[in-house]
Amino acid sequence: GDALLRAKLGGIHAVGRTARSAPRMLIATAGKKTGRHIALVGKGVTYDTGGLHLKARGAMETMKSDMGGAAAVLGAFAALAPKPPCRISLLLCLAENAIGPSAYKPDDVLTLHSGLTVEINNTDAEGRLLLADGCSYAARVLGADTVLDAATLTGAQGVATGELHAAIVCDDERVERALLDAGRATGDLCWPLPCAPELYRSEFASPIADMRNSVKNRSNAQVSCAAEFVHWHLDGTDARWGHVDLAYPAFRGDRGTGFGVALLDAAVRHLARD
Repeated sequence: GDALLRAKLGGIHAVGRTARSAPRMLIATAGKKTGRHIALVGKGVTYDTGGLHLKARGAMETMKSDMGGAAAVLGAFAALAPKPPCRISLLLCLAENAIGPSAYKPDDVLTLHSGLTVEINNTDAEGRLLLADGCSYAARVLGADTVLDAATLTGAQGVATGELHAAIVCDDERVERALLDAGRATGDLCWPLPCAPELYRSEFASPIADMRNSVKNRSNAQVSCAAEFVHWHLDGTDARWGHVDLAYPAFRGDRGTGFGVALLDAAVRHLARD
């Protein structure tokens, strides 16, 4: 609820503030307090109406699955926590993107945890607002040196990498290699996409804020651009970052697949040795 605002988590609060169940961020930790510290951050939109940019009929159905990233990081944390290979933090960013009199609106300007301001131009681009807050909090408050986020973030992921491969975007070659190797070892397959802040940040240009939350050209590397929005909110930290867009692999045949649990478990174990 409003405690999110006191913690400067303006993105999570805005997305979920009009829902009957208050938005929240759930945090858990495991492992020793020294050495490598890896944070797992999950997009947990428990239902996505699209907000005031309401989804059309046929597009809203199955949006109970928009918490697939949070489910994946929770499953991985549960597998790792009994014998953690390093310090691990879990951050579940939980909200229902509902509509109502207090819903966040197009043209609103939000201040996120990073201190950066965001002009809203698409209320259906809500997951990146949650992830930006969660990743910033993981690096700045919890002190994680490596941040891995997972999300059913973009429909464009299915176009880019298909129904069986998640798209990954990383700012560190070792993190990218850990995710690719973990995918091949576990069957949670991944494929890397470009990480190019200097090419993609201009897509979010705003005349009144640091950025907008949705791109001006939806045909320009939309999966990478959405990931870059999240990455932007780690500016000024030393955290390595890896992003997993599992929109299509996480939900098939009207059922959740569990995709991402084994992937993140194996990747964390690899990175703990790095």
